[in-house]
Amino acid sequence: MISAVLGLAAWGIYRQWMGRHEKGEESATKNQPLPPGVTQPARISPQARKNLGLVSKPVQPTTYWRTIEIPALIIDRPGVSDRGVVTPITGVVTKILAYPGDAVEPGGELFSVRIVSEPLHTSQLEIFKASREIEISEVKKKRISELADVGTIARNQILEIDNQISRLHVVVQAYKQDLLTRGLSEARIDAAAQGDFVTEIMIRAPGQAQVKPATAEAEDGSPAPKRLPFSFELQELKVELGQQVQTGQVLCSLADHRALQIEGRGFKDDLPLIQEAARKNWQLTIDFDQVLQGNWPPPPDKLRIHHVANTIDPESRTFAFFLALENQSQAYLREDKTHFLWRFRPGDRVRLRVPVEKLDNVLVLPQQAVVREGPEAYVFRQNGDLFDRRPVHVLHEDRLNVVLANDNTIPSGAYIAQGSAASINRVLKAQMASGQPANVHVHADGTVHAAH
Repeated sequence: MISAVLGLAAWGIYRQWMGRHEKGEESATKNQPLPPGVTQPARISPQARKNLGLVSKPVQPTTYWRTIEIPALIIDRPGVSDRGVVTPITGVVTKILAYPGDAVEPGGELFSVRIVSEPLHTSQLEIFKASREIEISEVKKKRISELADVGTIARNQILEIDNQISRLHVVVQAYKQDLLTRGLSEARIDAAAQGDFVTEIMIRAPGQAQVKPATAEAEDGSPAPKRLPFSFELQELKVELGQQVQTGQVLCSLADHRALQIEGRGFKDDLPLIQEAARKNWQLTIDFDQVLQGNWPPPPDKLRIHHVANTIDPESRTFAFFLALENQSQAYLREDKTHFLWRFRPGDRVRLRVPVEKLDNVLVLPQQAVVREGPEAYVFRQNGDLFDRRPVHVLHEDRLNVVLANDNTIPSGAYIAQGSAASINRVLKAQMASGQPANVHVHADGTVHAAH
């Protein structure tokens, strides 16, 4: 009996000692570092990949243009986008037929002005008098011609009447030109010559501006998109009903925002690069600072430099260069009047990426696909739930992309995580610190196997 009790006690002491020994070996195994140059992969579950929005894509060698970013602003195109409408005579505004925001057809009615201009009344009176005198002289010439035919009077009197009629025609032509410059139509001038004087004049929108697209066809050879029917937009009203206006006074300003410009501003160090891009007709990439929503067509993403300014701003020490921008618009009706919605507006900010150097046979990844640790840079290659960390050589990086050397570190066609590289790296460090290998899993029976 006593020997049995002693045996059980000895067996218990032995099991306790063996348990401590196994735990010590397991702890030593956990803390044992991996061989140099070998890293275990990070295990990212499908749910975690969805939480991170993690996407992997195959990489292929490509050509990449190194660029510099230049801030820019959308501005009106001088001499095209805005124009003022002036009154050609002195008068009083009796009708306003268009208001800010209204679309106005070229030649459409804008204002009715009652004439209080004495020169205009004088021109109408003189053209009426000269026209009447021509008619009287023509009757007189006919009567004298009949008498000259029978020898009653000399024919030199007919020559004098012809000279007088010629002088009167010159007078009529002179006053007609004066009235045309004051805004009267030829029909109204002919009516004034018959005694129907003009007391009110209609101020109309100018004819359509001749705005040509930057190119007759797209880069791929397809024809340029057709323009929608054009209308001005009344931008600012500068007079009121009953207000007396003087000759040459601006009544309103009309906007034609079909053609705009992008003004980029670079420092003097950027000047050689901008001039080279303009000389070689390279395309600049445009990043518009706006949310691209609605049923708008895609905005232009590639434009060429139109011209470079030849002066330096003395205060900011920057120079300007310009790109032609074709605007996009949509029309809608409100109270039987047409209004416009413009895609791009003067004052909008954009970013220009100017190409400066061509890099061949490189790998291009998004900025979030690369993580740095001191001088090292890493990407993660996906293999199922496992992500292997691979060191890479960074040739160039900007705000959006990282350009890697194609030095066979990453095989062509390998699936590389396109983002969340910093998060994957933190997961990898946590798994390595726990001592649990990421490339093994435990079955229900407790057995441990390598990933398969």
